[in-house]
Amino acid sequence: MVIVIPFIAVVSTSLADESQIRSAGGYVLWPTAPTFEAYRAVFSGGIVTRATIVSIGVTAVGTGLSLVVTTCLAYALSRPGTFAHRPILLLVLFTMLFSAGMIPNYLLIKSLGLLDSYWSLILPGLVTGFQVVLMRGFFLEIPRELVDAARIDGAGELRTLWSVVLPMSKAPIAVVGLFNAVAYWNAFFNAVLYINSTEKWPLQLVLRTYVVDKNEILATIGEAPPPQESLQMAILVISLVPICLIYPFLQKHFAKGVMIGAVKG
Repeated sequence: MVIVIPFIAVVSTSLADESQIRSAGGYVLWPTAPTFEAYRAVFSGGIVTRATIVSIGVTAVGTGLSLVVTTCLAYALSRPGTFAHRPILLLVLFTMLFSAGMIPNYLLIKSLGLLDSYWSLILPGLVTGFQVVLMRGFFLEIPRELVDAARIDGAGELRTLWSVVLPMSKAPIAVVGLFNAVAYWNAFFNAVLYINSTEKWPLQLVLRTYVVDKNEILATIGEAPPPQESLQMAILVISLVPICLIYPFLQKHFAKGVMIGAVKG
């Protein structure tokens, strides 16, 4: 109930009209006359629609690239005899304990010429040490005989990874993919640091701006806007829907993948 009631209040308030919100004191648990006026006003304003497209693109590209890089790095670190295997593994573990910090990261992005570009939202979170360790732990559990049989049949490392290892790794791939998708979808701090153009803002930064500055949301709606509370809750619901839709399809792999990471980590 602690989770469900606030969620119902957010959805109900986004569907309530001004008179009901005023009588309820700000938040509505059940709208008597549901209206989608707040959603129509939000999507007709332009900035939320554009920010939603930006967030979807960054999440899709970032999650896909992260899965490719994390999988390849974890597979290489799970194979004995890989070039610089131990130093690279120690470097990955080092990043789990220490981070460079905000200012060095900003200077790095600036020196690479990525300020005010979408890549500044994608590249900083492309690889994390925890996800590499999680995937490597699963790859180490795959029987060596299967990999050796593929090598005897003439398969190279990429062919072995694609045809033998990946079909057996749906659980960790689902977990890492969900972690990355949620992280990219909810991220707004990188946009605060690196993005100057408002047309490149992701949805979470737009949501933060609207929650912090209520006048900002009214300026983009025009005449006779819906109540501020309805608009804020509508944007919040829009930001929640994609992750809520994705999670049920990955849930069956999620528990298994997390348990693997817990045991091997």
